[in-house]
Amino acid sequence: MWQNIRSVVRIGPQADERGGYSPSRLALKMATTSVTDYDNTIYQSSPRGSRKKILMVCTEQREMTMRNGKKFSTGNHPVEMLVPMLHLEKAGFHIGIVTPTGRPVAIEMWAMPDQDEAVQDIYNRYRDAFANPDSLSDFVSTLEAHQDVAAVFIPGGHGAMLGLPENEDLQRVIRWTIEEDLFMLSICHGPAALLAENLGQSPSAFAYRGYSMAVFPDRMDRVTPFLGYMPGPMPWFCGERLAQLGVNVVNSTANGTCHRDRRLITGDSPKAANAFGKLAAEVLLAESAS
Repeated sequence: MWQNIRSVVRIGPQADERGGYSPSRLALKMATTSVTDYDNTIYQSSPRGSRKKILMVCTEQREMTMRNGKKFSTGNHPVEMLVPMLHLEKAGFHIGIVTPTGRPVAIEMWAMPDQDEAVQDIYNRYRDAFANPDSLSDFVSTLEAHQDVAAVFIPGGHGAMLGLPENEDLQRVIRWTIEEDLFMLSICHGPAALLAENLGQSPSAFAYRGYSMAVFPDRMDRVTPFLGYMPGPMPWFCGERLAQLGVNVVNSTANGTCHRDRRLITGDSPKAANAFGKLAAEVLLAESAS
């Protein structure tokens, strides 16, 4: 059916040089923008105390194998990563970047808002850090030394579903944030990475069981292949997996919803990136002042 519809409307994902596929021109026109709604908020205070660092855990994997065997060229979504970074940096927090093994951060460059000056500025300033991040495994080996971390941030993009949900080092980091009463920040498909906490455990033992989250809706992931956004059906669905572990997904559309439940802050899509970044910055500043 999917192939027939694609044939009728004459759309399809675009092949890239690595043998994968990026979204069709129609999908890019519908789902990406050249500028964001970043509003350059000025924060009146700065972090107090020692916890002034945000650990940003990024994916290093670029290709998602769809159910039909085709590969979707993905990574972290630049808007969902860079716009929150702008707010966190503006609020006075330092951002440390890690990937599982220290390989470069995978970024969905086809979604880069290339006319947005603020986004381009922070991307260029962190370009070397994206190319040469620290490794999550090294961070975990010295967990007790990291008393400067206020929060862990897992940005979105379908790439967050690759490798991170099965990563034992991430499991340790998530459990460490809970033990240390730190904040967890995640947007769009980023919450898929929180599945790592439940590795080797029964569903009833999931640390976020009973939590509410804003997540990119599965219903949209089921539809976007028809528009050529992806080259085939998803291998699995983020919201579905979280729901199986007792999570309540609060949104059914990607309308910019942000949500806080205890020390977990989530957002549903690129449309939420600005409000999500502001909420995270304001909550962390308030926490540091208390």
